[in-house]
Amino acid sequence: MPSIPLPGFQPPESIQEVFLNPGGFHFGTTDTRIVTLLGSCVSITLWHPRLRVGGMCHFMLPSRGVIPEGAGYDGRYGDEAMKLFLGHIMRIGAEPEAFQAKLFGGANMFADMAQRCEINVGERNIEMGLLQLERYGIPLVAKHLGGESHRKLMFDVWSGDVWLKSEQGRKPR
Repeated sequence: MPSIPLPGFQPPESIQEVFLNPGGFHFGTTDTRIVTLLGSCVSITLWHPRLRVGGMCHFMLPSRGVIPEGAGYDGRYGDEAMKLFLGHIMRIGAEPEAFQAKLFGGANMFADMAQRCEINVGERNIEMGLLQLERYGIPLVAKHLGGESHRKLMFDVWSGDVWLKSEQGRKPR
C-alpha cells in the first residue's frame, strides 16, 4: 500500500515497523509505522498533527470490569487501552482534544453464534471505542466499522495516514 508523499509529511529514511497482536498497544514518533489485523477487535489510532506523534491500540473486549489490585492497565480492554493512551498524552504534555482519532474494526466474525447468544462482541467493542473518544473529547475524523470480514491496518505516524485493506462482506458503517 504505497503512500503519496505530501509536503512536510515525507516518509523517514528509516522506518520502525511495529506489529500489534490482539491486546497490543504502541505509541511512537515520526519514524514509526504500526500494523495490525482486526476481526471483532477494535483499533483506535490517535495522532497529534502538530507534534506528529501518535499510537494505536488493538483491544479485544470492551472492559474487564474491576482491575485487580496491583495490576496495570491491560491493552486487551477498550477502557484500559484508552488509559494507556492518556498516560502517553500526559507524558508529552499534550491535551487529548488536540489529537485526531480514527476507529476501525468490530466485525461480526461469528454471526451465527451472535444470533444464538444475542452477543455481538464486535458491536460492543465499537460502542466502547466511541464512548472512550467522546468521554475524553477526542475528535473522530475517520472510521471503518462493523461488517463481517477482517481488516488490515497500517498507521504511518509521520503523516497520520491510516491505510486499510478489507475483504468484501456486509457493508461496514
